Amino acid sequence: MSTEPQSPLQPPRYRNLITILSIDGGGVRGIIPSVILEFLETELQKLDGKNARLADYFDVIAGTSTGGLVTAMLATPGVDNRPIFAAKDIKDFYLHHCPKIFPPRDSRHRRFSALKKATNALCGPKYDGEHLHKVIRETLKEKQIHETLTNVVIPTFDIKCLQPMIFSSFQRPNAKLSPKLSDICIGTSAAPTYLPSYKFHTKEYEGKTKEFNLIDGGIAANNPTLVAISEVTNEINRGNSNFDPINATEYGRFLVLSLGTGSPDVQEKYDATKSSRWGVLGWLKSGDSIPLVEVFTQASDDMVDYHIYSVFQALHSQDKYLRIQDDSLSGDLISLDLATQENLQNLVKVGQKLLKTPVKRVNLDTGKHEPDPSYDITNETALINLAKTLHQEKKKREQRSPIY
Repeated sequence: MSTEPQSPLQPPRYRNLITILSIDGGGVRGIIPSVILEFLETELQKLDGKNARLADYFDVIAGTSTGGLVTAMLATPGVDNRPIFAAKDIKDFYLHHCPKIFPPRDSRHRRFSALKKATNALCGPKYDGEHLHKVIRETLKEKQIHETLTNVVIPTFDIKCLQPMIFSSFQRPNAKLSPKLSDICIGTSAAPTYLPSYKFHTKEYEGKTKEFNLIDGGIAANNPTLVAISEVTNEINRGNSNFDPINATEYGRFLVLSLGTGSPDVQEKYDATKSSRWGVLGWLKSGDSIPLVEVFTQASDDMVDYHIYSVFQALHSQDKYLRIQDDSLSGDLISLDLATQENLQNLVKVGQKLLKTPVKRVNLDTGKHEPDPSYDITNETALINLAKTLHQEKKKREQRSPIY
């Protein structure tokens, strides 16, 4: 039976499950989820053949910042109407391009005083973004968001109107007006102080254009899982005929894999005594980190995870939500932009180690992530089980006559 995905013009009728893959933002730390994705796709290929791709199994793929680029690579069709990237190729993409996107500083720069670093941070973005923009455009070409092989959701933030701007393939009233994926990915990855803000236009009716002034989607939703679920529930409320009628808050119908890009060990976080003396410069530069950006993104990650898990647990559906995140990063691994080959390879090792780590769930009393005694398996085993579920769901859909 063919493993080719349905045409974007004829999406599958969602029945038993609504499957969602979500990928956090995190700069070079995007290598960590790339290792997890490669493992999952390999397990799916064991069940359905070497041509199986993640876009064949997930109804929605969501990503913010670096996760938005991964989302586009997994869901954008190539010349054969298959994804331009297999999951196994994403890690190599990072290893090759990150040193050019974030050129490592030489020893002379490392000797700059903290004040000099802070002053430089006030003068403009740390990187010019030229290589990032070039490689995104070369990779995604002219593809528009309505052309993806499965639904995608990519959060950004528009600084001109000061509100989140969610780009979603569900929102496609007129394909000719759909924004290019390259523009969306450049916008969602424009992390303040690291990369320049990004402006682009789309054509509108009667010769008018719509302007976007974007920065990193992590400002609004570094963990885009909740945004993805909201997009689906909104479609259900709108009466989208591709969904069987269900209660919009019936989370038991969702099967969610949420991938983090790592977070600092508790001992690596900032101290209130020290930070109480910080002004603008202090919050923009502390050592080699940017506290203001990291605090915003970490808060977004944890609050979304806390909210989603509490709802799934209340509805006795916690087995339908798998969050894979390493919360013990330290030293250079914490950096969003340290692109030395040594650090990048160490991030690969973090992903590999994470596969062998027991599944953790947020403790709703303490907010900490802890192994769940009632679910005593590793992330690797959980992903193998997930692959079997996705395989079974796909076969059920193929065996039924599609309804449009």
